[in-house]
Amino acid sequence: MKITPTALQDMLLIEPQLLADERGFFYESFNARRFTELTNVAANFVQDNFSRSRRNVLRGLHYQIQETQGKLVQVMAGEVFDVAVDLRQSSPSFGRWVGTALSATNRLQHWIPPGFAHGFLVMSASADVLYKTTAYYAPEHERSILWDDASIGIQWPLQNQPSLSAKDSRAGLLKNAELFG
Repeated sequence: MKITPTALQDMLLIEPQLLADERGFFYESFNARRFTELTNVAANFVQDNFSRSRRNVLRGLHYQIQETQGKLVQVMAGEVFDVAVDLRQSSPSFGRWVGTALSATNRLQHWIPPGFAHGFLVMSASADVLYKTTAYYAPEHERSILWDDASIGIQWPLQNQPSLSAKDSRAGLLKNAELFG
């Protein structure tokens, strides 16, 4: 497993070790002991979420203001542009974003710590995204920030307007958001 820090404090890019031969491949997508050794993060994952979306679907930017979730995100089929935004006011990377192409081919993963908003844009015909969370989904604490908030300036690789849920199209701006200390 290779761990690469991102431009956002505490957020990591993870590359599992692949064992491949003429029969196919094998990789360990998660190992708690190894993850903790390499990241110094003792994540206790309590829920796995799986979504399938078609091309140009944009989900996010989501976070929970209480019962905050750390997320380990990976793509099982297809490709997405995966984005995290630091919402921790005390962080030197507050309000900044990182985006990475995650795919079934490159097998890269994002570790997105609690205190970040998360979203993704589907780049392939469809994509299956699997992410582990460190807290259960709590709809009463869920919040959203508008995907195209100019103050964040995410450079989504869009060809045309994305397909959004009604909830995501009504999301608010960062300047009005409930934030973390």
